[in-house]
Amino acid sequence: MKEIRIFDKTGAFAGNKDIARDIRLNEILKYIGDENKIVLDFSGVESATQSFIHALISDVIRQRGINVLERIYFKNCSITIQKIISIVTEYMQESNY
Repeated sequence: MKEIRIFDKTGAFAGNKDIARDIRLNEILKYIGDENKIVLDFSGVESATQSFIHALISDVIRQRGINVLERIYFKNCSITIQKIISIVTEYMQESNY
């Protein structure tokens, strides 16, 4: 299982879509494969934009299917970040990616 500390890349506010894209391309998609699990640790991150979360996970869902979320764990998320993750994942399910 690979753990990615979001704070180390963004600081307390995760808002830069380019950073999210880099995490997605260089870490999540390269590692997730068919069996691997990833922990996205949001310790210290106070807030994030919806566009950051969307850039972080929506293309992973498009490429691997919605069941990929069974292998991505969101750790130490504030209530705000939890809500944003829910919004993005619900949108992806409704849009049939």
